[in-house]
Amino acid sequence: MNGDLFGWPAPPAIDVLGEGATILRSFASELESELLALVTHLLTISPLRQMTTPGGYRMSVAMTNTGAVGWVTDERGYRYDPVDPLTRAPWPAMPEQFLALARRAAAQAGFADFDPDACLVNRYETGARLSLHRDYDERDAAAPIVSVSLGVPAKFLWGGLRRTDPIRRFALHSGDVVVWGGSSRFVYHGIAPLKADHHPLTRQYRINLTFRKAR
Repeated sequence: MNGDLFGWPAPPAIDVLGEGATILRSFASELESELLALVTHLLTISPLRQMTTPGGYRMSVAMTNTGAVGWVTDERGYRYDPVDPLTRAPWPAMPEQFLALARRAAAQAGFADFDPDACLVNRYETGARLSLHRDYDERDAAAPIVSVSLGVPAKFLWGGLRRTDPIRRFALHSGDVVVWGGSSRFVYHGIAPLKADHHPLTRQYRINLTFRKAR
């Protein structure tokens, strides 16, 4: 008997990537419009920009942040900073709706009491990608990463603890949420080049919200 008969929300379909790592399918689907409206507002305060890596590579993904600190990269390296280097003002405060979603997704995946202080907002257009990497800049490695997909679908690359480990590919659709922590916290991951597609709310773009406990 399924919970919908009594008006209860059905439990999310879950894909297990590994120990401590899951995809919560359609977990944020009912919040798409609200989340994207909040993103639009945030961009009026701290606009998107394509950052440059310490090696001089211009990233194909456009980024900004919300929260007490924001992730940035430039010739000085990768780091979290409380000030937006573009506007010279603090990053916009994280919306309560973002925080509630991140906490709920983390708890669903087995990580109670997640309290993110940073949310990286990424916008992918056709051809944009995020190469394999591990998230090492956070001081609190005990906290998980929570990643929310909105808009055009993407291929999520999931590797291992070594860059040379085999890569698996998982389709991510709008509303899917990936959570990883514990023994999977430092797994290599990325996004394959985005294929041309269309979403009624984001047109040709994919928006990704990545929540972290940075400090």
